[in-house]
Amino acid sequence: MAELKNVAGKRLTVSRNPADLADVVAEQELDDADGLVGAARSAHEAQPAWAEWPAPLRGRVVQNVGRLVASNKEALAELITREIGKPFGESLGEVQEVIDTCDFFLGEGRRLYGQTVPSEMPDKQLFTYRKPLGTAAVITAANFPAAVPAWYLVPALLCGNTVVWKPSETAVAVAEALLGLFRAGGVPEDVLRLVHADGDATYEGLERALAEGLVQKIGFTGSTAAGRRVSELAGRHLQSPCLELGGKNPLVVAEDADLELAVQGAAFSGFATAGQRCTSLGAVIAHRDVHDEFLTRFSAAVEDLVIGDPRQDDVFYGPLIGERYLEDFLASLQLVRPHHTLFGSSATGRITTGSPRKGFVGDPDAGVYAHPVIVAGVRQDDELYRTETFGPLVSVMQYDTFDEAVALANGHGYGLSAAVYTGSARTAFSFRERCTAGMVSVNNSTVGAEAHLPFGGNGLSGNGSRQSGIWVLDQFTSWQSLNWDYAGTLQRAQMDVRDIDADFGFQLS
Repeated sequence: MAELKNVAGKRLTVSRNPADLADVVAEQELDDADGLVGAARSAHEAQPAWAEWPAPLRGRVVQNVGRLVASNKEALAELITREIGKPFGESLGEVQEVIDTCDFFLGEGRRLYGQTVPSEMPDKQLFTYRKPLGTAAVITAANFPAAVPAWYLVPALLCGNTVVWKPSETAVAVAEALLGLFRAGGVPEDVLRLVHADGDATYEGLERALAEGLVQKIGFTGSTAAGRRVSELAGRHLQSPCLELGGKNPLVVAEDADLELAVQGAAFSGFATAGQRCTSLGAVIAHRDVHDEFLTRFSAAVEDLVIGDPRQDDVFYGPLIGERYLEDFLASLQLVRPHHTLFGSSATGRITTGSPRKGFVGDPDAGVYAHPVIVAGVRQDDELYRTETFGPLVSVMQYDTFDEAVALANGHGYGLSAAVYTGSARTAFSFRERCTAGMVSVNNSTVGAEAHLPFGGNGLSGNGSRQSGIWVLDQFTSWQSLNWDYAGTLQRAQMDVRDIDADFGFQLS
């Protein structure tokens, strides 16, 4: 977690271990808007030289970064656990995502394919090329302090862009560590600039950098509300940002679902990382015939989850990222209404010695821990149905018809991730077709990404942009076409095209 303080006229962010608030992980001076503009100017000036590096050579730099991250995997994972509060196993998985991303984009350095296109004219050739956009400003959140930045930084750099990266003030130590690995891998200083700033300074600096023509792309991961501001700012400069925003991710349990598998998927989707993923489960939508049995099994499974010190092997989830995140989660609990029924733990809100959790590992008063909550009886007209709750809370709803399930899955306006549990191919493919989410799982959780698949959402979850895999290349390159006419005379498209004679009155006898 982070707190701000002033020391000798300097504004500092203090990063604390959310599992042990007495443990100060890092203190970092914050930049003002001038700092961000200066970093953008340096990156902008460095971009042409970086773009001149052959793409396969930039791919070798990405390969170096991946190898360095692999050789420092445990140390980086330990830092993520200490600063963010993830269980160590999850932190290892996050670091592996960075490695996988580097492995994938090493190959893209030798591809970055364009195309040759046949011309309608003789003695003329048409080509297409990918070109870097220029300088990208990347703003990332705290919940995935290494993997999500890598989703932006690696392809942006590989494509020949320079980057100004503004990480969360809550994850400054991980950001500095990741920057060190990129530097050691061969990324020049002005090709990747790191800026630590609060939200107001970031917005002001970004506004000025755009006005000066120093930034050609914005990448943003964060809340839908903040994403709106970023999108509006980018739109004033005729830019399309890459937005990865919030989610209210549904999990449909059909009448023919394997209930034990669905319970496992719902528990992991809803409560891994203490529910602090953009893809975390928002609402289970269970068919009336299986709703009660599912709820009984799900409640029992969540009551047995081990919560506590994330350094311990058997802990399912640790603390929330910080006090501010706990405050937001407690505000979400205010959306519970009298017609709702709560399950999942012995209490709600913060876990303390005075409000204990069965089987808690460690000292609850040392950190920022929250009880898991299942809210049953949620209806479509409830505010809880429409609101993203960033924390360990899952709603449970019921449906009668498939049409109703689809309406509930889509009706809140978010469109990031969704899942359906069914044994029917018809149900699975019908749900895929009608669901508005950018990512759909069948008999699997709503969380979990792979480095070679597109990641992103629609509606309140984003503007249709995608990260990961080859699809992210469209976020950090533009297409340039080349037509090369060697006929020696002017050939006018559409006007000088050869006519073809045809007998349209021909009939078979």
